[in-house]
Amino acid sequence: MTEPQAGSGLPGLERYYILTQGRSAPTADASTLDVATLIVARSTPEPGTQPEHDAILRWCRDPLSVAELGAHLGLPFNILSVLVADLLNTGRVEARDPIAGTGDHGPDLALLEEVLSGLQRL
Repeated sequence: MTEPQAGSGLPGLERYYILTQGRSAPTADASTLDVATLIVARSTPEPGTQPEHDAILRWCRDPLSVAELGAHLGLPFNILSVLVADLLNTGRVEARDPIAGTGDHGPDLALLEEVLSGLQRL
């Protein structure tokens, strides 16, 4: 079995291990992250921090979903969630619900009833 060539663009498992410092899941505080969660930077990149953290802060000047962020950085969700959790824990980014005001209230039942009524009239 041959080793991937340097500069081949193939991400090795070693790279992910180093990026996450061996962690395979985010901390409990960030365990609710999903691909639709919006991430917004609350600070600017600082000298001496991990390049991937800096990239996250630069990309998230405006709200950006975790899925979009992963596509821009070329990182899988589980690796990105660990990196975002690091920034959440230090207060450098903020995670937002993609649909403001929904929280855990569930769907708007009145709206669903109106849609159902409209469909029944068709």
